[in-house]
Amino acid sequence: MPDDTQVQRAADAFRLLSDPTRVRIVSALLQGESSVTCLADLCGVTPTSVSQHLAKLRLAGLVQGRREGTFVYYAARDDRLRRLLAEALGEPVAVGPAD
Repeated sequence: MPDDTQVQRAADAFRLLSDPTRVRIVSALLQGESSVTCLADLCGVTPTSVSQHLAKLRLAGLVQGRREGTFVYYAARDDRLRRLLAEALGEPVAVGPAD
């Protein structure tokens, strides 16, 4: 059985990914690094909305930011998120080494 911390972390991740915009953002970030403006265009929402979603995803440890000058580029933290999202979307899950 997982311990309480592991269970809480999983529940928090599922809660964060229950929002359709966040699923779109994560899906885009799994394709590669992106800026807030690009993510807003891809998701059809405002940059302000994307920034708010990214802040929550970043605090949960699901995405990370990299600053380059005045811009911040975001990326998914690791492949576990790719497998989780692929499974949730009913897409084939690539088999590879465990993270």
